Amino acid sequence: MPRYKLTLEYDGTGLAGWQRQAREPSVQSHLEDAFRKLTGLDIFVQGAGRTDAGVHATGQTAHVDLPDGYREHEIRGAINFHLKPAPIAVLLAEAVGEDFHARFSATGRRYLFRILNRRAPPALERDHVWHVPVPLDADAMHAGAKFLVGHHDFTSFRATECQARSPMKTLDRLDVARVGEEIHIVAAARSFLHHQVRNMVGTLALVGSGKWQPERVGTALAQRDRSVAGPTSPPQGLYLTDVLYGSVENGGSDGDAARGDIDAGADDEIE
Repeated sequence: MPRYKLTLEYDGTGLAGWQRQAREPSVQSHLEDAFRKLTGLDIFVQGAGRTDAGVHATGQTAHVDLPDGYREHEIRGAINFHLKPAPIAVLLAEAVGEDFHARFSATGRRYLFRILNRRAPPALERDHVWHVPVPLDADAMHAGAKFLVGHHDFTSFRATECQARSPMKTLDRLDVARVGEEIHIVAAARSFLHHQVRNMVGTLALVGSGKWQPERVGTALAQRDRSVAGPTSPPQGLYLTDVLYGSVENGGSDGDAARGDIDAGADDEIE
């Protein structure tokens, strides 16, 4: 059957994450239900990674195998119709070769974490940012982040339930910058450990608040002990923004297996 690559965005609020759940709505279940309505068949939707409950995406990728007779632009329109009112949209549907795999073909993933750093709580963005009311020093956070870039054992930033075979990952980018009242943290790697992004963000917030010096991030990394690093940040501020294919661009080294867990906040957090 022809294979199609889907580019997706979704609001993770109220969803149990990417993976189909028995009793709660998920991104995968909504998509598979929509394809069933379109085709009359049970269609498996393979995502590039599993985001956790509450995690959002502006550039998630998936693939599906469909019977003959469907055109790319028709797939996008029809699935978006059948997805209503779920907070999920297919941005693009593209025909690809049968050797394309949304997860295993990926060469990089990028995440954005948004921290709203002001005294007043969010009204419009309540489920889309992490609200931190105490002042944060973005420059100090960026200095601390530099200790994490490169190929390391990330046990200190790995969820205890992570199922990855190895804690070794190559973090290609971890940048922190203030954007108005927000602090944006961008992370890029070929793949991530479960909760790696959220654990790094929680640790950098300690640096930003002055509780840690930037150098302590490197010390925590070297100790290879989850208990010595900072807390896990909430999922609401996390976005999967890009899944990269083809040449590696800000997205990982050949030493990281594409089959490694994806973070972002998920059972594979795409995070």
